[in-house]
Amino acid sequence: MALATTSLLRRGSELSDTSYQLRVLRSHEGTAHLPTFTQSLRAHGIAPLQPVEPRVFQVNMGKMCNQACKHCHVDAGPDRTEIMSRETLEQCLTFLAATSIPVVDLTGGAPEMNPHFRWFVDEVVKLGRTLMVRCNLTIIVANPKYNDLPQFYAERGVHVVSSLPFYDAAHTDRQRGGGVFDDSIAAMRMLNDAGYAQPDSGLLLDLVYNPVGAILPGPQALLENDFKRALSTKHSVQFNSLICITNMPISRFLEFLISRGLYEQYMQTLVQAFNPAAAQGVMCRDTISIGWDGMVYDCDFNQMLDLPVACSSTHISSLTPEQLRARTIVVDQHCYGCTAGAGSSCGGQLA
Repeated sequence: MALATTSLLRRGSELSDTSYQLRVLRSHEGTAHLPTFTQSLRAHGIAPLQPVEPRVFQVNMGKMCNQACKHCHVDAGPDRTEIMSRETLEQCLTFLAATSIPVVDLTGGAPEMNPHFRWFVDEVVKLGRTLMVRCNLTIIVANPKYNDLPQFYAERGVHVVSSLPFYDAAHTDRQRGGGVFDDSIAAMRMLNDAGYAQPDSGLLLDLVYNPVGAILPGPQALLENDFKRALSTKHSVQFNSLICITNMPISRFLEFLISRGLYEQYMQTLVQAFNPAAAQGVMCRDTISIGWDGMVYDCDFNQMLDLPVACSSTHISSLTPEQLRARTIVVDQHCYGCTAGAGSSCGGQLA
């Protein structure tokens, strides 16, 4: 399987510096005239975003991944070595146990590449929380030691959420690397054989769609029907729901936009498509995102720009639920990606 690219960090790109990314987002000469995200909220009568009772505890278990996709907002890849330690994972469990947050969402990189992954899954299951794992599918067939993941997940009732940019090889491999589509279909068959997306099994397999290019995703329901029809008819594989996520103008997708001369156009598209209804339901309001080093963020995208929560404590070892409830959500220009059109979140479209 050919890799789409290597990480920005490995290539020594200036975009591997999050402060440089933020300077581009805030002051790029082609977009400096655009209103700030806060100004757009104010113009639509929306107060600064405040948190509600947390529903999702999202843990980035590391930036190591068996893939290196062109659009990756994490800048993950095989050349990344950042992995959440056992100590930090234990701190996550301690915090979780003191709350009633119902959903734990494990992501990466490829979270399964963390050496403590299976232990942590079992500990979360013991806490009685709903567990989601963002599995890139190809990890299941990449190495024999991961071949049993479908059965491992099924035995624990894990909700599997997997990226698949499109229902054909050409679009998928262009974004994620040569051979990814075929490996993804093979992994879906293994998950289906373990009971996922089968009638009355209760085992959920959802797919995540990111547009291939500088466009907003289409209507989620229509795309889901297209995906289900194509994947079932041509490949005899099944899934439950499709989650549409807008490509965020950060990290490797930001590099793509700038290199193709599309950055100004894309940002104007996001700003012009600002949807107040989507802004009210953004995921940062009910999500807590934990970085591989234990730092805490309002969302996964803020994490990748090093924008921690606005609390006196910003590490999971010392953060309290009371501090989280009292905070105001940290926003910046990339937040337009979650509020454009039908909106976008780790759970799909918002409005």
